[in-house]
Amino acid sequence: MIETVLRAGGYILIVLMFVCLWRAGVGPSVPDRIVATNLLGTKAVVVLVFVALATEQLFFVDVALVYALINFLTSVGMAKYIEKGKLS
Repeated sequence: MIETVLRAGGYILIVLMFVCLWRAGVGPSVPDRIVATNLLGTKAVVVLVFVALATEQLFFVDVALVYALINFLTSVGMAKYIEKGKLS
């Protein structure tokens, strides 16, 4: 039962990831593209956690946490670059 729910949720998230990918490609402005990229990364983290729960292999949670940290730092870096024009 729980595996079916996780699998269905994972498939729905993967479809929504394609929507975010489309928005990141044709977004009307750069901030919209950054938000879409951040959402894409967040959905990927959730899919990894679903995979960890469905397969009972908890090292996927560690991978998801590292990916979430990289996603956050990338989003902050892109926002700072857009605001100031440089990263330092």
